[in-house]
Amino acid sequence: MTDKLFSVAEQVALVSGGSRGIGFELARGFATRGAQVIITGRDEATLSAAAEELSQHGNLVTPIVCDVLNVDEIRCCVDTVLAEFGRIDTLINVAGVNKRQAAEKFTVEEYDTIIDVNLKGAFLMSQEVGKRMIEQHSGTQINIDSLNTYAPLKGVLPYAMSKAGMKMMTRGLALEWGRYGIRVNSLAPGFTLTDLTRKLWSDPKMLKWGKENTPLERMAEVEDMVGTAIFLASQASAFMTGQTLYVDGGISAGISWPMEL
Repeated sequence: MTDKLFSVAEQVALVSGGSRGIGFELARGFATRGAQVIITGRDEATLSAAAEELSQHGNLVTPIVCDVLNVDEIRCCVDTVLAEFGRIDTLINVAGVNKRQAAEKFTVEEYDTIIDVNLKGAFLMSQEVGKRMIEQHSGTQINIDSLNTYAPLKGVLPYAMSKAGMKMMTRGLALEWGRYGIRVNSLAPGFTLTDLTRKLWSDPKMLKWGKENTPLERMAEVEDMVGTAIFLASQASAFMTGQTLYVDGGISAGISWPMEL
């Protein structure tokens, strides 16, 4: 018997950045569990292909082209979802970019792109959806945070800064919107194998280091994020808001020494 405490069936879930990687897998996780899922992204062809594939695993998934840096596109996206489905129960902010290099080498343009997409874009999407959730006096928002808000990794400083801002955004929105019945939490993945990171982790030295620093001694698959997202969107977490859950295999539990005990 399915426990309704963890159910997202019949929810309307909007996944910003749902055409690939973690966003794609979270969209699949909600769709296969009976939610009506809408995914957004900037590239129409990629987005349409993702929606078509996702629709084979559950409810029909709706694609909407939306650049999170364009507030007019965000408003149009939200209006479209409300016109078709009447409400938004869950927003998942996934859209993000990254670049690896030394801090002193980042150009102003590279810095602005990372901060704008990861933080400004997420805030604008949360804000616009939040306005509608305030009107309906209910809703859940889940921000995809990062292990970098536990401790920054070398070579991705603007990314780490953007995710640190997202963590504060999560707490601030939870503080302000709780009175409207809106819950805002973050999910922070550890070292995760995605289409964009598989090249990095295909380096034997990097893979060995990643596993040695993860107590569960393996890399995360995108599927490992689904359960926590379902939990945060369901009534099972009804009294939880403003929190960041690290789905990291235990990396944030402490520092691993290069010695046997």
